[in-house]
Amino acid sequence: MPVVLTSILTSMVTSPTVNSEALRRAPVTGTALQARKKRPFLLDLYSTSVGKKYAMAISGIAMMGFVLFHMIGNLKMYLGAVALDHYAEFLRALLYPIMPKGVMLWILRGGLISMLFLHLHAAWSLTKLNRHARPVKYQGARDYQVAKFASRTMRWTGMIVLAYLVWHILDLTLGVVNATGTNGEFVTGEVYNNVVRSLDRPVVAAFYVVANILLGIHLFHGAWSIFQSLGWNNPRFNNWRRGFATGFATIIVVGNVSFPIAVIAGIVK
Repeated sequence: MPVVLTSILTSMVTSPTVNSEALRRAPVTGTALQARKKRPFLLDLYSTSVGKKYAMAISGIAMMGFVLFHMIGNLKMYLGAVALDHYAEFLRALLYPIMPKGVMLWILRGGLISMLFLHLHAAWSLTKLNRHARPVKYQGARDYQVAKFASRTMRWTGMIVLAYLVWHILDLTLGVVNATGTNGEFVTGEVYNNVVRSLDRPVVAAFYVVANILLGIHLFHGAWSIFQSLGWNNPRFNNWRRGFATGFATIIVVGNVSFPIAVIAGIVK
């Protein structure tokens, strides 16, 4: 037996075929030898729920700033046609003559639209992630009662506000659905007259009032949630957060709702 075993081991060592097959190991897959491509940091972050919350918060802050300054600028309507039309001309002349007149304004509008789409996509993506993480909803009636009205209606108010935004652009920016002027056409430079002609229609004025109340509900919950999305949700600051959310939403609603009411009441004409 020792002689036979020794001959077998000697043949395995001296045989180049057996030796090469024993030492060679192929990779399990072809991708094992390839380095994984890294996505850009922002895209990698946005693929997570934390990144989407950051995107919602940042885009929300940008749109809140626009809504606030837009409302403040529109308050010039109470100073008369000259003041409001001059303000509109100032916006069209931003960075003129460095840029052609109106270009910077459309760049700002493009940025705002980008923030809007980012906000919508992040909200939709987070909803999908939440449903996959918890496919069965809570069934307790108490959980539904504890949830705040603003948070429960966030998606509905958001969709209605989006419809209001589309109408607002068609009405006072493009003039497609605006009441025709004395010459039967929409005049871009006559901002004051365009606003009065539009809000002088009771149905349109009522729609603006309802839409801005819903906008206020959406803003209240959004202003409250921003701090939580960014990780600044220490319970010690809850009263301050609630006060900020309530104050901001109230200022926007009171300012915007006053415009259709003033036109219908004949204060602005």
